[in-house]
Amino acid sequence: RVSRRYVLCEVVSEEPRCRQCIEDRAVGLAVRDAIARVHGDYGLACCSVSFTVKYLNAYTGVVLLRCRKDVYGLLCSALPFVKQLESRNQRYPCVLNTLHVGGTIRTCQKFLIQYNRRQLLMLLQNCTNEEERRYVQKSLLSCSLTEEPSQSGDDEDDDGTE
Repeated sequence: RVSRRYVLCEVVSEEPRCRQCIEDRAVGLAVRDAIARVHGDYGLACCSVSFTVKYLNAYTGVVLLRCRKDVYGLLCSALPFVKQLESRNQRYPCVLNTLHVGGTIRTCQKFLIQYNRRQLLMLLQNCTNEEERRYVQKSLLSCSLTEEPSQSGDDEDDDGTE
């Protein structure tokens, strides 16, 4: 059995176009480059064995990274050194903020739902008119984890085994 860790990150950038232009390949290359700079060839080789970008939401800037359990410390320690993402021959300055480290994709999903609820509650407090308030309340009520049948065959990633 191969144990995995899933690292849930958020792309933080001053430039609004940054999040909408990024691709999972660009995030993977930037993280690998940071690992190589911080930990050298040894760290890059250890992390590259099963490192992959499992999920990227370009609108919210949420990224889910997967790596082996025994080297997730190397990955997490290199994430603060990601300073820019390059996509379509454009460089966007940004940082990766680690939100959660979990053993399964499901625990990361549950954390992300709670995180989004907290963000929406903060937005609700800052609403200026009633229309905004209704829109945020509707979004807040729609935050839930629903079961959908798996179509891609990634069921083995839910429990961390392959």
